[in-house]
Amino acid sequence: MFGTARNWSRRHETLVDTVTVAPLLLLHASGALAGGLSASALSPAHLAVGFALLLPLVVRRRFPVAVFAAVAAAAAVQMGLGVGLILADVAVLVALYTVAAHARTVWATGALGVVEAGLLLALVRSPYTDRGDWDVLALYTFLILLCWVTGLYMKLRRRYVLGLEERNRWLERERDARARAAAAEERERIAREMHDVVAHNISVMVVQAEGATYAVEHDPGRAQGAMRTVAETGRSALSEVRGILGALRGSDDDPEGGEGPGHEGHDAYAPSPGIDSLDRVAEQVRAAGVPVDLTFTGEQRPLPAGVELAAFRVVQEALTNALKHAGPGTSRVRVEVEYGARALTLRVRDDGRGLLAPGHDGRGQGLVGMRERVSVHGGWLRAGPCSDGGFEVVATLPV
Repeated sequence: MFGTARNWSRRHETLVDTVTVAPLLLLHASGALAGGLSASALSPAHLAVGFALLLPLVVRRRFPVAVFAAVAAAAAVQMGLGVGLILADVAVLVALYTVAAHARTVWATGALGVVEAGLLLALVRSPYTDRGDWDVLALYTFLILLCWVTGLYMKLRRRYVLGLEERNRWLERERDARARAAAAEERERIAREMHDVVAHNISVMVVQAEGATYAVEHDPGRAQGAMRTVAETGRSALSEVRGILGALRGSDDDPEGGEGPGHEGHDAYAPSPGIDSLDRVAEQVRAAGVPVDLTFTGEQRPLPAGVELAAFRVVQEALTNALKHAGPGTSRVRVEVEYGARALTLRVRDDGRGLLAPGHDGRGQGLVGMRERVSVHGGWLRAGPCSDGGFEVVATLPV
């Protein structure tokens, strides 16, 4: 509430100052600010001096130095005309406060000096100074310094508040930027998961379906086997997609709410695929017509779940690329999983066409996803054509 009022006051400074000064002008016109004089006893000099002192305050916060100069000039004219001290002279203190609160410190110091010099000059010209009545100097000096110091304090406080507001805006922008970055990172992660799951299984299904199309007339048995593989691969893909969607919803329940076509009672708490699941992926590729040799070297041992999943996805994507791009005549794909003392090394090599395959430029989304997965765990990945033909993917994951 107070913050809203403060912001509104900042946007309408002139209006607020006008509303504040208007009662003083009315009181002055009625004689209440003319040192106790009645309205009928006000001289034109009193009226003119009072209005000259009060009117500039309407724009005091917009032009603090200019307003102080105008008020000081009116006070000087008042002194020159011999008009005595009137309550409208409070405008001098208000103008001094405004300069201290809204102008540079050098201007505030100069304004303080001008007011003090005017006070001394007024006391010197006053008939009361002949009797040594200088106690009023201390009182007025105290009031002047109080207004001046209050103005400086308000300036420092306003700068502090503005700094806090700017810091708050900066933190909000940083929070929004981090939220956008986190959302973008999560979208990329989801895209990698969906690409790895869907691309591999759909590639196997497409190859099997094409084979069944050619074999349906000449070898119905092989066609039926191919279509069974398509169905099994589709169910596997559907199960994995359901798992991903369940994780996105914060629940591993079936998103469709029950059994449906192809539902195999997928375990809601089934672990993420890992190195032990590579046999299943290799068998899918073999069923699609590409022989796969899967070998393990080194002492096999349990690895962190993130490393296991990354290794599985890298090999899965590499086999998918071999299935899609190696082309006819591919005699074999070799997959080597090497357990080292400090790292897990994966090698997937085919003897197909490599980069000569249509659409295979080595910069596909699959390779990008593999590199991202490996880099998350501090590893590295190299993918490129072999000197004697074919394509090779080598990845190292620190363990």
